[in-house]
Amino acid sequence: MKKDHLEILLEDIRGKFELVLEGHETLRKEIRDTRDDLSEKIELNSSLIKVLNKKIDGVAADLTAHRNDTESHSAYRVSENKE
Repeated sequence: MKKDHLEILLEDIRGKFELVLEGHETLRKEIRDTRDDLSEKIELNSSLIKVLNKKIDGVAADLTAHRNDTESHSAYRVSENKE
């Protein structure tokens, strides 16, 4: 092979290698962005779940208080089973 032909081949290989590196960098950036977006969504969902848990606990406490109030009257009985 002549030196000029070898230099052309090496330049072509270098160009293709640089394209692969650019592709990898693009993929890394996209993966980082996706990870960041998912982390934000997970944090938001965690906050919403905490709020819902507090609301559910509040409703459970209200129902317990209502049941206790209802059962304190002799005319009313709350039954767990429908037998």
